Amino acid sequence: MSLPDTSTDTAFRKQAPAVLLMAAIFLLNFTGRVILAPLLPTVEADLEITHAQAGMFFLFVSAGYLTAMSGAGYVSARLTHHRTIVLSFALLGLSTLWVASATTLTGMRLGVFTMGLSAGFYLPSALATITSLVTRPHWGKAISIHELAPNTSFIAVPLLAEFLLRSLSWRAILFHFGIVNFLASGLYAVAGRGGKFTGEPPALAVIRRYLKNPMLWVVLVLFIMGVAITLGVFTMLPLYLVSARGLGEGWANTLVGLSRGACPLLALLAGWAADRFGIRRTLSVTLALSGVTTALVGLVSDSWLAVAVFIQPSVAVGFFPAGFTALSAMDDAQTRGTAVSLVVPMAFVIGGGVIPWFLGLSGDLGAFDLGFVWVGLLTLAGAGVALLYRPGAS
Repeated sequence: MSLPDTSTDTAFRKQAPAVLLMAAIFLLNFTGRVILAPLLPTVEADLEITHAQAGMFFLFVSAGYLTAMSGAGYVSARLTHHRTIVLSFALLGLSTLWVASATTLTGMRLGVFTMGLSAGFYLPSALATITSLVTRPHWGKAISIHELAPNTSFIAVPLLAEFLLRSLSWRAILFHFGIVNFLASGLYAVAGRGGKFTGEPPALAVIRRYLKNPMLWVVLVLFIMGVAITLGVFTMLPLYLVSARGLGEGWANTLVGLSRGACPLLALLAGWAADRFGIRRTLSVTLALSGVTTALVGLVSDSWLAVAVFIQPSVAVGFFPAGFTALSAMDDAQTRGTAVSLVVPMAFVIGGGVIPWFLGLSGDLGAFDLGFVWVGLLTLAGAGVALLYRPGAS
């Protein structure tokens, strides 16, 4: 009887430290896009701005992210993926310091736009680097490790903000975060492995072909709703809990952070469900349940509010394993990156930018609760759109 071949496992263990380093800096990268969420009640009071103006910060972050993702291929084609990642964190550090020192609404908007721009250069180069470091049989494990960063950020950022706000101002918190990003840029410049090759800008012919594919627009709608029920809700939930439900800022951030505690495990279970029950059914059921639970956040009484806040992200996190599988099934590996660059940034602009602004505007109109109900109803409509998805259709 032959012994099992462990050579590939040994190879992956050798590359695991490099993947873990990238996961750690991805945690910082994603944090740069959501760090304002738990600080928003304090920022709003300090700058004397409305809920809608506060929510619009995330629209500017998402617009910057869209701009960078659209041009990331051109940057990496000149700098290499390794240098693009170093540049991304250096710019993120600089832009965070800008936001920390901004005293006007215009200055804040320009600063957060630059934060989104800086963060947007990272992901395309990171995925190219990971898949060059790790052999194909281990891509799934490596990317899964890397993708733990967003869910970890959702948990850690509110809890860390609640702790730091006891002794630091929001400006001081952002100042220290900016310094950490400068350090991350230097660390990756020295210790980062792989990615020392140039990228390729997207081909216009491939873009035109995708834009004519009806399934691209179906998947785009689904991703907009997926981002809305995860990032969009997360960014405005602390402000909603404080201003509309009367919770203390510390308790609101603690509740939001703890409610995401099971999400990493649930995301893995959702990936299993997509394989077991099919992409279309998983997407439809996930969006339907997410629509109901998002609406419940705005409908339930105060005594049931904590339950609704815990259930909503636990259901919503199930979208992305099936969503990215649906996106990946649209075409072959050579052009798949173009689909990602078209769908993901636009979904973040609307789901992670327009939706927070809409929720803030609802708060200004005295209908913060109703804003969450409308987002829930739109997500229910997205569950119907999911039934139109057909892999490989064009």
